[in-house]
Amino acid sequence: MNTWIVASLVAVVAGAVGFFVVIRGAVFAAHALPLGAFSGAAAAAWLRIDQFAGLIVFSGLGVLGISQLSRRGRPEVATALVLVALLGLGALFLSMTSEYSQAVFALLFGEVLGINNAAIAPVAIVGGIVLALTGLFYRPLLLNSLSAELGAVRGVPPRAMELLFLTLLALATAMAVPVVGVLLVFSLMIAPAAIARSITDQPARAMLLSVGIALGTAWAAIAASYVTNWPVGFFVGVLGAVFYGMERCWTTWSTGKNLGGSTGARI
Repeated sequence: MNTWIVASLVAVVAGAVGFFVVIRGAVFAAHALPLGAFSGAAAAAWLRIDQFAGLIVFSGLGVLGISQLSRRGRPEVATALVLVALLGLGALFLSMTSEYSQAVFALLFGEVLGINNAAIAPVAIVGGIVLALTGLFYRPLLLNSLSAELGAVRGVPPRAMELLFLTLLALATAMAVPVVGVLLVFSLMIAPAAIARSITDQPARAMLLSVGIALGTAWAAIAASYVTNWPVGFFVGVLGAVFYGMERCWTTWSTGKNLGGSTGARI
């Protein structure tokens, strides 16, 4: 039951934040921040403190690093520099803990079946904060994501929106890493949003569809893991890729069919 509750919370937040990741083209940042947060969990394992606190702190450091370095250079370069620095710290912290192999596996692939009652409240609180901020700043964040120049003309500060987006991404990352691991946060956040974006051009509908697909992916992964005793993270990644592939095939077939029909009508 704990697994189901926490995975559902993570899926809702990942689907909502992933929508903005896709329309902003910030896929690299969505891949880098979970890997950077890995260092926080490694530091927490070394210090024997709560893992969630380490994830929050290092996700925040990642946001500050990317935001500050982006002011004087290209965002992708700033993201890469912050990523390598945090990964280096993560390697150091893991080398200093006695739980090396177990910690690495849990951080990379998640530990969704090991979630206890005490872990539900922090995830729910952080998830609520992310959803509240997303709803509160939905319109300016959407406008900035679609066109930063147009948003600036309409009075939406681009730097503030960039920082807000990175903050939402960092918080979503921190709550998702213990569930699906740093390697699969990317899958749960990107695949549902990319599918939804291909199906509809209406932003609100696309976000809701992204959340629904993320929930379906998480629930199907838990059920498949229960039946097969295979890792939940494996099914999250595979199902995300399969669903996206199915959507691409359907879109291609539908487009070809419509083109063929219109050509036949003209003939």
